[in-house]
Amino acid sequence: MAPEIATTEPHVGRGRMDLLRFATAGSVDDGKSTLIGRLLLDSKAIFEDQLEAVEATSHSKGYDYTDLALLTDGLRSEREQGITIDVAYRYFATPSRKFIIADTPGHIQYTRNMVTGASTADLGLVLVDARHGLTEQSRRHAVLLSLLRVPHLVLAINKMDLVDWSEQVYEQIHDEFTQFATKLAIPDLEVIPISALKGDNVVTRSENTPWYHGPTLMHHLEHVHVASDRDLVDTRFPVQYVVRPKSEEFHDYRGYAGQIAGGVLKPGDEVVVLPSGMTSTIAGIDLADQEVSEAFPPMSVTVRLADDVDVSRGDMIARVKNAPKPSQDIDAMVCWMTNAPLRPRQKLAIKHTTRSGRVMVKEIQYRLDVNTLHRDTHDVAEKGLGLNEIGRVQLRTTVPLLCDPYSKNRTTGSFILIDEATGVTVGAGMINSGN
Repeated sequence: MAPEIATTEPHVGRGRMDLLRFATAGSVDDGKSTLIGRLLLDSKAIFEDQLEAVEATSHSKGYDYTDLALLTDGLRSEREQGITIDVAYRYFATPSRKFIIADTPGHIQYTRNMVTGASTADLGLVLVDARHGLTEQSRRHAVLLSLLRVPHLVLAINKMDLVDWSEQVYEQIHDEFTQFATKLAIPDLEVIPISALKGDNVVTRSENTPWYHGPTLMHHLEHVHVASDRDLVDTRFPVQYVVRPKSEEFHDYRGYAGQIAGGVLKPGDEVVVLPSGMTSTIAGIDLADQEVSEAFPPMSVTVRLADDVDVSRGDMIARVKNAPKPSQDIDAMVCWMTNAPLRPRQKLAIKHTTRSGRVMVKEIQYRLDVNTLHRDTHDVAEKGLGLNEIGRVQLRTTVPLLCDPYSKNRTTGSFILIDEATGVTVGAGMINSGN
């Protein structure tokens, strides 16, 4: 038996994953807070005293309904006080699945926050007000979710009760958004008419939309298939920690702990350790206090090798005939997250999976207009990338990165940039290619 190692992700089966991460996005007053409150209420994720407090506050304000948005109003009041909140996370569960909601700000000045919240999401939920239809922000959110390669997208047309449950309004917004989405990398799109305030089509099917034959929002969230979104072909195991208990019980134990970023690992597999290029075979795989016959994303495990090869934090274990090529020249899309602009020749620290190094900006090719997808080259060499701007950047690293294109693997295809003087994360990158 192996020494107990804490895992950072739940153990998932081969079938449907029991955890769904989804990010919400919407303009002000589109009903995002109300929808999150409705999901929390109907999944019984709030306590009775919390609901009573919300009901009492709603009554004191003269409302003739329970304002579920008050369940997240603490966050809103904190924003009004000037307290910075990058992303607000909410947790709830149903008998079918566990959920993590990343509630991302929708304002253009918080682009960096949305990138943070959506970067690990399996699904993006964009709300629009049925009275106003698609707005510039709606399109912007869809572009960002597409850029971040979020594989599933739901367009929730909210406040359908305020347009008399008009099928024509639904079809008009549905057709307009579907046509816009053809320009983006959105492999799976669902458009659902809802009323977050009244609960129509959120958990239970509404009698007010007999013309709608699709799923309710909760049914879709519970059943959307995300297990196949993980790369189970290209084995990638960034080593986070070398496990050497040095105890009598595990006197000769040596294992390599980390979270699997891609592929399937099994005892007996021939593997290569990068960047050294040393080869070995997998002697065993341990999960917490038990040995398992295979491991796959996003499991956190400890891998034991048959040979005593030199492996340390930042190395990567891969298949011999399917390994990433170490790259020091990186072509990436970077979202800049601080006030001082990113400029050519600038030097920063970089963290890619479990590997750290330093990087120099060779060139900034263009900044991307996230509303129109237009590539702006004007003054980009002189002004660089400003706060919340996204651009294509050429980087040179001091250590080779064991990377894949972001479109292929969101874990090995992403990195963060860090200000060496302050230790603050100043940029997030999505790798196009490496040489």
